[in-house]
Order: sequence, then C-alpha cells, then structure tokens
Amino acid sequence: MAVFSVTRPRQAWYGESIGILILDASYPCIPGNVGNATTFPFSVRYELVKGASIDRLLNQQDPELVFPFIEAAGRLYNSGVRAITGACGFMALFQQEVAKSLDIPVFLSSLLQIPFIYQITGKKIGIITADSTCLQARHFTATGISGDLPLAIAGMENQPEFKNAVLLEKGTLDSGKIEIEVVETAKTLVRQNPDIGSILLECSDLPPYAHAVQAAVGLPVFDFFTMIHYVHNSLVRNPFSGFM
Repeated sequence: MAVFSVTRPRQAWYGESIGILILDASYPCIPGNVGNATTFPFSVRYELVKGASIDRLLNQQDPELVFPFIEAAGRLYNSGVRAITGACGFMALFQQEVAKSLDIPVFLSSLLQIPFIYQITGKKIGIITADSTCLQARHFTATGISGDLPLAIAGMENQPEFKNAVLLEKGTLDSGKIEIEVVETAKTLVRQNPDIGSILLECSDLPPYAHAVQAAVGLPVFDFFTMIHYVHNSLVRNPFSGFM
C-alpha cells in the first residue's frame, strides 16, 4: 500500500483539483457556467470573495478588492486545491497580486488564453465580454497581453435578457433568450471583422452557449471551460491505456 502524507497543515479533506473564486452576486448559474459545479467532470471547490459585487468589480474596478481576493484565495489554498481560477473574466485586475500571494498556479481570467490563441491561429481574436464599456487596457496588461495583438471586442451589456439576468441580477434567467443574444453578437462581430480567426467568450456565464456560437460562425471557440480543463489536465495526469 502507498504511504500518504499531509501536504498542508490546515487541509482537512482532499480530492478537489481546482478552486474557483466566486463573486458576491446572485443569479442562476446553469450547467456550463463556471459557477455550476456540474459543469466539470472533476471535483471543484468554490470560495466567495466577500464584497466583490458585479458593480465593484466591473463598474468601479475598486482596487481595494485585492484584499478580499487574496484572503479568499488563501482559504482555497488551505482547503487543498491544486490551482485557483475565477468565475469572472474581470478578475484579471488581480491576477498578478493573487498569483504572487500563493505557490500554486493562479489563472483568474479567461483572457489569459489570448497569447496562446493568437500563436496557434495567427489571426485577429474576437472577444465577447459581459460589458465592453468596462473591459479596459488594464485588464489586458494584468494578464500579460501586449497591446499589439489584433483584437475585436463586443459586449453583452445591451442585450436585454443578459443585462437583466446577469448584470442587474433580476433573479431569473432565460437561457434560450441569452443563447440567441450571444449568437447574434458573435455573428455581428465576425461580419464586421471578417479577419477574425477565433472567438473568446470572456464572460464565465457564456460557455453554455459556446457550441451554438461555434455552429453559427464556424470558428474555434475558447472560454473558461477550455482554460480550466487545460490546467486541470496538467495537474492531474493519468496513465495512458491501450495496446500495441
């Protein structure tokens, strides 16, 4: 039998590879959303970032939020997770500070995939974000993205169902309506930028519609789901099976 040891003094349970920081918000997180644990075929653990409302993170971009982010990440670390991600692309603001505070991988924003996406496509990247008016240069700088990469950005802030369900937290969410909204947003983005070679769904609420976006525009589609799977697979390697 193998001999196992305690890895972290304050760890009381095991088996969760990815820790996920969650905003202090309330709206339905359907399967496919980062905020729904059934999205993943492996165990994840959530931690609320106290006081990190949608308004404070997206609209105010409050620098004081760095402290509850680091504290929440520390709680996830003590619980034994092997890496920490976020459930909002705008958490990019605190990527560097949280990463420096821990000795495990930290990947808070789906934007971190942009250099990789550009290297494998060599073409402009279309980004669909929750609110294009809030996505600023500082988010890209914090995630190590140079200003010379060709990007085209579209937001969901004027789409009625998405705005009311997610940004304004009305308490209900019509997934069918949001699918139509995000698909139309993607089609318009590609029509206005025919040189786009891929789509990145920046928002953690949009992966449920990635398949519909891909069917509509015929391009590779990246999101939080692709990023989290990539990191998980690097952390939990399994032996190959097969035959010769």
